[in-house]
Formats: sequence, structure tokens, C-alpha cells
Amino acid sequence: MSDQTPSQPTSPRTPAPEQAVPGGSTQAPGVPGAGDPRAGAPFPPGGAAPAVAGGRPPVPPPYAAAPPAPRREGGFKRGFGIGSGVGLGLGAAAVALSLVGGVISVASMAAFAGMASSMAGVGQTQLETMNTVWGPETATNTLRAIPIEGTIMAHGSDGLGLTGGTYGYEVADLLDDLTAEDAGGVVLLMNTPGGSISGSAAMSSAMERYKERTGKPVYAYVQDMSASGGMWTMAGADEILADHGSLVGSVGVIMGPIAQYTDVVAVDGGILGGGVTTTGGVTQEYITAGRGKDVGNPYRPLTDEERADLQSFIDQEYAAFVDHVATARDIAPSVIVDDLGAAMLGTERAQEVGYIDGVMGRPEAFRHFAEAAGLDPDDTKVEQSAGPDMWGSLFGIERAFGTAPAAQPVDGQPARVTSTLCTSSRTPLAWDPQAAASFCG
Repeated sequence: MSDQTPSQPTSPRTPAPEQAVPGGSTQAPGVPGAGDPRAGAPFPPGGAAPAVAGGRPPVPPPYAAAPPAPRREGGFKRGFGIGSGVGLGLGAAAVALSLVGGVISVASMAAFAGMASSMAGVGQTQLETMNTVWGPETATNTLRAIPIEGTIMAHGSDGLGLTGGTYGYEVADLLDDLTAEDAGGVVLLMNTPGGSISGSAAMSSAMERYKERTGKPVYAYVQDMSASGGMWTMAGADEILADHGSLVGSVGVIMGPIAQYTDVVAVDGGILGGGVTTTGGVTQEYITAGRGKDVGNPYRPLTDEERADLQSFIDQEYAAFVDHVATARDIAPSVIVDDLGAAMLGTERAQEVGYIDGVMGRPEAFRHFAEAAGLDPDDTKVEQSAGPDMWGSLFGIERAFGTAPAAQPVDGQPARVTSTLCTSSRTPLAWDPQAAASFCG
């Protein structure tokens, strides 16, 4: 029999007995006590736990839960977020800029349309550059030169010919737009075979209005030719000078050619068509007023009745033409009708009969005009339009106001003449007939 006392079994639900600890205190098993590093507080000096009521040491507070560490986003997500933010910001800025740009574009288009409207007609001259043709560019006085070149037509709807020309109504608008402050006077630079009666008369009337409105003079200088409608245009100028070798005159009216096909047997309407086959021949006739106006016409005349009807119309226009030149140049109408007819005259004969006032080279003529206008010729320049500037080109302006361009070839096809001066045989013209070959082809 053993002298050891057997150990007592402990129920799993029975609390464990308290154990002695240094200093005479007890603690439950597994509970950190004073001096235990797990207790979170060291023993006081001397190694004894502080005494408390009941002989039990204070129970230390439980550990405070540490706050969770902030979660650090991955590099890709962090970069993606930054990139998205920047992208959204840039996108918003782009939208704002596009809206502002759209507003500016609309405003610009409205302004452009308004400017284009204001540039219509004679307003386009505001976008034309001026070229000094005589005198120092720094001169303080100006004479405005307006070229009257090529065949005279009424306006742009008259069509185009193979050579350039002048739109009479546009030149009339230009003269009506000039003020006394714009220039000390106007010089018409004439080099024309004539053309439209209405276009010629429009320029002549506008010249008179300009002189009355501004009190400034208008001069004319013939550079090679001023025939028929050119004579009508310049007759009322204060003074007319011509360059050496120029031709002046042809005071007359013409209508035609009026064609007649006798005994037509076939008309070719194919690709190369337009031909007419006759057994009796093809005839043409011009109706004229002014002795010798149709010199060179190889065709036989119309019937007496047809000719009489058309002749009456032509005679009316001719009478107005003669009266205008006779009055403006102080020449007896009978001299024009009976002696001069519709002849072209050289400078000496033209000066003798009173069509012009003198013969000079261009520099001498410009100096003379400056002096006649009461200007210092050494401080005067003669300017004329050189056509549209860069802004004018942006507005689609392709020519100087008043000038008529020549027809141009299109897609390899020859230039097509559309001028009513060539296509209408029933329009009376103040036109030298020899000009038709080069203008109409």
C-alpha cells in the first residue's frame, strides 16, 4: 500500500484552484498577474504587488484593439484612378473649348456673311488694292483712273466673249460711289471698240452725275482706240487727249448679222452638228445707221419691208448718239452725219473736227490733267484698281469691279462665247464691227 495520496480527478467544468504567487497572493491559472510581462504593467519597486482590499491585485484592463491599418491600393488601380481623373478633366475642358469654339465659329460665320453682304456690288472696291500708274506713291493728291477697255457690255448677265471687256453699269456704280474726298478728279483710260449702247450711256450719265455732285473734273485719255460706244462714253469729259497713233470715232449704230438660209435641204443635228445644207445659199445682212458703218459685209440685203422696220429702230438710236456727241463736243450734228459719218479717224483729223482736244504721250497727259484739276503735278499720283487683295480673294472676288473677264476653256474644251453681243442679232450696238471677229470668234 502506497503512502502517496491519490490525485483527484478534475471535472472539465470545475474551475482550476488558485495558485500561489510570490508575495502571498494568488491568481487564477492562465491569468497574467502583476509582474507578468503579459499583464502590461511591471511590478512596483520592491517586487510586491500593490495591496488592495480583499488581498487581490487589480485586474489589468484588456488589450485595446489596434485600429486597422489603412488599406493601400495597388499600383495599377491607383494609376488607373489618376488617369481616369485626368482624362475626365481633359475631356470636360475639351467639351468646354469646343462649345466656346462653336460659338466663336457661328459668330465668325455671321460676321463673314455680313461682310460678304456689305462687299456685294460696288462695296467690293473696299477689298481692292490700288496701284499707282503715274506719280510718286507718297503724293498727297490723287487722280482716280478708271479703265474702259475691251468690248463694252451692260452688266455681268450679258455673258463672256473671247476677250475681256468692261461692264458699263458697274463703272457707273463706281462713279456714283466716289466722293469729292476720294480724289481730285477722274481719268477715263479708253481703249475700246465700243459695244452696248446701254452700257456706254450708263457710264456717260454717271460721269455727268459725278461732276455735278463733287465739282471735280473728268478727263479721258485714249490709249490706241475709242470707237463707237467709247466715243459715247467719253464725249462729255472736260477734256479728251489721245496717245499718238490712236483711232477715234465710228459714231454709228449697227444691228446684226441677220442670217437667212435659202432653200434648206438638210440640217445636221449630230454630235458635230449645227450645219445647214441649202441649194439657194446662206445670206447675212446688217442694219446700220451712219454712212459706211457696215463696210466689209459680203452678204446681200434683206427685203425692203424688213429693212425699213429695223432701220426705223436703228435711226432712233443713231439720232440720240449724234445728238449726244454733237452737244458734248460742240460739233454741228450735220458735220457728224454728212461729213464724218461712222468713220474711224486718226488723231490729227479727230482733233481737227473736235472729237479730241489734243495729242500727248501718257506721262505728259497725266501731268496736264493734274494741272488742269488745280493740283500740284509734282505732288499728284494717278491710281487705279489692281484687283482684289488677299481678303477680297477669300470673299470670292476674282476681278476688279467694272472689268469683264474673257471666257476660259473648261475641261479641255475651247472657251465658249456667251455674250449677248454675239448671240443676239436684234440688239443695236455702238460697236465697231471689226471687233466682232476677236470678241465673238
